[in-house]
Amino acid sequence: MALEIYLNFEGNCYEAVSFYSKIFKTEMQNVMYYSDMPENPDFPLTDEVKKMVLHTFLNINGTTVMFSDCPPNIPLKFGNNTALVINKDNTEEIKELFNALKEDGTVVMDLQETFWSRLYAFVEDKYGILWHLIYTGN
Repeated sequence: MALEIYLNFEGNCYEAVSFYSKIFKTEMQNVMYYSDMPENPDFPLTDEVKKMVLHTFLNINGTTVMFSDCPPNIPLKFGNNTALVINKDNTEEIKELFNALKEDGTVVMDLQETFWSRLYAFVEDKYGILWHLIYTGN
């Protein structure tokens, strides 16, 4: 059994996934758009929705992270009840990710030593996604 992550966006999914693929040095996989869906008279799509991402994914550090845009009839609600955690045993990679994720975002807890890790940060990126960056080395 595998537990995977699914992140939803409000029309800027492609932009967000492009950003994540760049900073995590991975490729966007199998991008499907709402326009790829078979037509359904019970679910008519506007031209705006047809351009939105229905599904794509990235492999981030060995974990599949899936993404999509929510169509207007399914309102997206952001909250602080979910965050992604990146564990790395390389301090330079932690610093690089921190600097990329904080760009146009909000630093909740700056990169620092804590009692549980020699290097830790908590960031909300420019897309509203929360990230914990944890150094796991000695």
